[in-house]
Amino acid sequence: MLSNVLGKEILGEDALASSVAEFGVDLPDAATTQRLGRRLGQLCPPGTVLLLSGDLGSGKTTLVQGIGACLGIAEPISSPTFTLINEYLEGRIPLYHVDLYRLEPEQVSSLELENYWGGAETAPGLLAIEWSERMLEPPPSAICLRLEAISGGGRRATLTAVEEEQIALLEKVIGDGLLADEI
Repeated sequence: MLSNVLGKEILGEDALASSVAEFGVDLPDAATTQRLGRRLGQLCPPGTVLLLSGDLGSGKTTLVQGIGACLGIAEPISSPTFTLINEYLEGRIPLYHVDLYRLEPEQVSSLELENYWGGAETAPGLLAIEWSERMLEPPPSAICLRLEAISGGGRRATLTAVEEEQIALLEKVIGDGLLADEI
């Protein structure tokens, strides 16, 4: 079951003791994927961490582009596959875009990503981490978003949260008719 996979591999064992809410959304095209990103950018408060997973070409960067558009970031957003971290500071809140594709799990800790979700050295913003399943120690509080290709074209996004305020946030994201069903 997807919630168990996400719970154990991304959120950690402790998250399984909490209530887990999953929401599924069909995204027929890139425009709808960006629209989901815009909703997240509109509603996520500073300090939100999004753990993004999915195969190559599943729409992770397209989603982050939608987030950036809603935050008012004018600079083109591309995947930081080689730079690892792109910081966009000119928006309503900062957007920190991380791509762990080229790293082995043991290498991820050297990036000191906890500085982004802990606010120790960066202004609180929205942290979007592509290939988050490569993290050995994910943040204690995060929203997981998995993108998968579906038969007939398009993508399916599965959004998972464990904290009450995150669940309420996802209900708002889903609630405007863009998004379909709760799993």
